[in-house]
Amino acid sequence: MPTLPVEPAEPGSVLHDIAVLGAGPAGLSAATAAAAHGARVALLDAGPRPGGQYWRHRPADDGAAHHDWPLFQRLRTAAHTHRARLDHLPGHAIWHIERIPGGFVTHALNDGASREVLSRTVIVATGAYDRQLPFPGWTLPGVYTAGGVQALLKGHGVVAGRRIVVAGTGPFLLPVAAGLAEAGATVLGVFEAGRPTALARHPLTTLRATAKLAEGAHYLRTLRRHRIPYRTRTTVVRAQGEDTVTGAVVARLDDRWRIEPGTRRALECDTVAVGYGFTPQTELPLQLGCAMHRDADGSLTARVDTRQRSTVPGVYVAGEACGVGGAQLACTEGELAGLHAAYATTGARPDPRRVARLLRLRAARRGFAAALHEAYPVGPGWREWLTEDTAVCRCEEVSADAIRHAVKDLGATDPRAVKMCARPGMGLCQGRVCGYATAALTAAHAGRDVTEEDLRGLAARPIAQPVPLGHVRNSPRGTMPHHDEEGA
Repeated sequence: MPTLPVEPAEPGSVLHDIAVLGAGPAGLSAATAAAAHGARVALLDAGPRPGGQYWRHRPADDGAAHHDWPLFQRLRTAAHTHRARLDHLPGHAIWHIERIPGGFVTHALNDGASREVLSRTVIVATGAYDRQLPFPGWTLPGVYTAGGVQALLKGHGVVAGRRIVVAGTGPFLLPVAAGLAEAGATVLGVFEAGRPTALARHPLTTLRATAKLAEGAHYLRTLRRHRIPYRTRTTVVRAQGEDTVTGAVVARLDDRWRIEPGTRRALECDTVAVGYGFTPQTELPLQLGCAMHRDADGSLTARVDTRQRSTVPGVYVAGEACGVGGAQLACTEGELAGLHAAYATTGARPDPRRVARLLRLRAARRGFAAALHEAYPVGPGWREWLTEDTAVCRCEEVSADAIRHAVKDLGATDPRAVKMCARPGMGLCQGRVCGYATAALTAAHAGRDVTEEDLRGLAARPIAQPVPLGHVRNSPRGTMPHHDEEGA
C-alpha cells in the first residue's frame, strides 16, 4: 500500500496554497480533496504517520483491529496519487500560527528545529482529546484517559493493565473496552454514567445512522462474548491505592449524577480508564481570532459556515474543532473544506452535485452527533463526588477547595481570575486537562451556568505546544507576496 510522501520541500521556501493542520480523518480528507483540485498543499501533523488518533497505528499495521480502515486506505492512496502537490510534513508539532501579508505562517517544531510553513489559506483540523472529570484518586498511577489506553494499544500494542475498569460516558467507552478485551485484558465492566436509551427520543435520526448502530452492536457483541458487564447510570467515583491503583469504587447515579446512597461498591483492579466525551483542540482558531461558541456538549468550538469557513478570511475549520461528531462527520467536513479552499486559491470549481451530497451527509451526521450529545450529557452532580483535597489541576496540585476559596473568599468570578488566584491551568498542560472542570466549578460556586467566556479563558493559548523559549525568541516572521483574498 502506498504511503504519504515524507520528503517535504523546505517549508520556508515554498508558498503553499493551503496548509492543513492535522492529519486525522478531517485533515486527510481536506488535503486529498484540495490536492485533487490543483492546490499545492502542506499537511502538517505531530505524529510520525498519518491517521490522527482515530487511525493511530504501528508501522506495517494491516488494519485488522481498526474501524473504518478501508476509508483510511482510500485516503492514503489518494494522497499518494496527488503527491506532486501534497507535501506531508510528519513530526511537526504546531505551536503558533499567525496572519501575515498575503496569507499565514505556521510555526512548528520538527526534531527540535523550528520550521515555518507559508500558505495562502489554512484548514484547521486539529481534532480533540479526552475530557476529564476529577474524582478522588484520579491522579494515582494506573488511572488513564480512555483515549490514552486506546492509544497505547493501537499505537504500540501495549495493554495498559491486567484488570481494567472502563468508566465515564459516551459511546467511545465501547470500542475501548472491546479492544482491551480482545487484546487479553480482563475488563471488569463498562460503567456508563448516562442513559444510552435516551437516543430513543430521536428515532428518525438514529435509524438513519445505520452504520453507527451496526458499529455499536458489534462492540456490544464483543462485550457479551467476553462476559463484560455493561452498567448504565453507574461510574467510578474513587480510585483506591497508595502508590498505584489497587481498586476502584463504583456507584449508581441519579439523573443529575449524584451518588445514590448505599450503592457504592469496590472492585479490585490495577487500571482505570475514564472518559467523559471530548475537548476540541481550539488553540489555533483562537490564535487566529476565529469566533467561537459553546456547542451542545458544552465544548468550545469554532463557528463555521456551509463551506467550513470560519469568521476569519482564509481560515477553514473541519472536524472536532468545530464540533465533536466522530470520524465520518470529520471526513465530510474535511472534504468540504478542501474543496472550497482549493476553489478560493486556485479557482477550481467543485462539482456542485458532490457538494450537495456532502452537505446532506453533513446535516445527517451533525444531527446524529447532536442526538448523542443529548443522550450522553455530563450531569452536574459530579461535583459532589469531590472531597476538599481532590486535585482539580494536577500540574499545579490545585485542590477543589482552593478553587472554592478563590471564588467565595477572594472574589474571583471567572476562571481567568481563579487562575490568577489559585494557579489552575498554569502548569505544563496549560489547562487542557483541568480547564473544563475549573470552568464548571467556578461557575457553580458563582451561582451561574458555564459560559463561552469561561471556557475561552482557559482555552486561549498563544503557544499551543510546549516549546523552548529560544525558538519563540528566534522564530522569524514570514513574508509573502500579496494576493487578492476575495473568496478565501
